[in-house]
Amino acid sequence: MSSSETAPVSSAEHMNEHKIINDPVFGFIKIPRGLLYDIVSHPLFQRLNRISQLGLTSVVYPGARHTRFQHSIGAFHLMSEAVKSLSEKGIYIFDSEAEAVQAAILMHDIGHGPFSHVLEHTLMRGISHEDISLKMMEQINRDFHGELNLAISIFKDEYPNKIFHQLISSQLDMDRLDYLRRDSFYTGVTEGNIGSARIIKMLNVADDRLVVEAKGIYSIENYLTTRRLMYWQVYLHKTTVGYEKILVNALMRAKHLVQQGHEVFATPALAYFLKNNIDAAWFDTHPEALHLYAELDDSDIWSAMKVWKHSDDHILATLATDLLDRKLFKVEVTEEKPSNEHLKEISAGIARAMGISEEETQWLMNLTEIGKDMYNPDDDSIGILYKDGTVKDIAEASEILNVQLLSKKIRKYYLCYQRF
Repeated sequence: MSSSETAPVSSAEHMNEHKIINDPVFGFIKIPRGLLYDIVSHPLFQRLNRISQLGLTSVVYPGARHTRFQHSIGAFHLMSEAVKSLSEKGIYIFDSEAEAVQAAILMHDIGHGPFSHVLEHTLMRGISHEDISLKMMEQINRDFHGELNLAISIFKDEYPNKIFHQLISSQLDMDRLDYLRRDSFYTGVTEGNIGSARIIKMLNVADDRLVVEAKGIYSIENYLTTRRLMYWQVYLHKTTVGYEKILVNALMRAKHLVQQGHEVFATPALAYFLKNNIDAAWFDTHPEALHLYAELDDSDIWSAMKVWKHSDDHILATLATDLLDRKLFKVEVTEEKPSNEHLKEISAGIARAMGISEEETQWLMNLTEIGKDMYNPDDDSIGILYKDGTVKDIAEASEILNVQLLSKKIRKYYLCYQRF
């Protein structure tokens, strides 16, 4: 028996059982000493301090400079609250399950690269940040001699009790509840503020799945409409999308130059991803890939841009200057795909203005189709639990939500190009 079980614990000793983080969104967040605190202290987790949560969104919302570290700590806090709330309702959760699901949510984003999603579509192919998160979890698990086996099993949805995975990844997971609330706070888009505390208090379990009690229906309606607003007003804001395309094109141009044999400045970690064509199979056969990926953060990219601005390659120098000096691509958002004539006209205009060939204008323009459905009843519905024990989908239960509209996949074309 430990001394803390046999003798009264002084308040000072009691405080030492937790580390406390003062979070501007949720206030004081307690991280228990032991496994959870060891995860937060691990270098792979600390790296998240150097990765921005919203990529380049600060080009539109200057306050949006919070990090993946802050988001992961916030999601952990909400998970702790959810476990507590469900336990108070008589849902039996073992201490080992509680700790494992908290560990899993702490590490759910650990594999994000610089500027969040930009890297996984440019310097790598066919491997997502979720895949890399799992590889990093397995690395930490080796460092911790298997203490994360249960957490990894929950993260991979291999654990028999499915509610734990749903708390990490579903229409109503703690990840989404934190990022909507946090991103709303830091961008100043107050309409995005969701009632996360109320939603968590209304969580329950029916037929082995996570549901929301009927009295929480208005909070869920607000959550779904808020999510739609945040996507189109923040995450897919046309200026942000255009700015990210400058970064993507700069990285692709640098990769092209390196593979043509040109000297291009880069930190050792970034140079590795510029030189090699990296995909999932590469990660599996090159152990150094994960180590070098873990070395990458936002500062590698900014350092490169500051040097590339002075590159003798006119295109790379233009893109780096655009990014550093906030010279934004022009962005046209349409519901119909732009015609080939329109694209050729823009290409010709850029070629004339820049003194380059029309073929080379591919680095200075970008057409992307973006689609988003805010709620997919087929994918992972939100169940509303009534007092008589029946469960209805929110689509059926809501009087005001036009779920047909919410679940309709909205498609927009973003044409982004260098101004001329």
